[in-house]
Amino acid sequence: MAQMPVLSGEEVVKVFERFGWEFVRQAGSHMIMVKDGEIASLSIPKHREVARGTLRSLIRSANLTVDEFVKKI
Repeated sequence: MAQMPVLSGEEVVKVFERFGWEFVRQAGSHMIMVKDGEIASLSIPKHREVARGTLRSLIRSANLTVDEFVKKI
């Protein structure tokens, strides 16, 4: 299993875009992403560093594994 990277919110958005997620709006300090066919949306904090637990939760919500996510960085 790959080690969880430390990324900024904007870097996380770019990686999710590679999986087909689309940035649709910003609500305060959170960037909202959606994907056709997915029920959930992703709310990514626009911080310099996204906490590892938060990133792991976002990856799980996107139906991905950490290894799949890390390969697209």
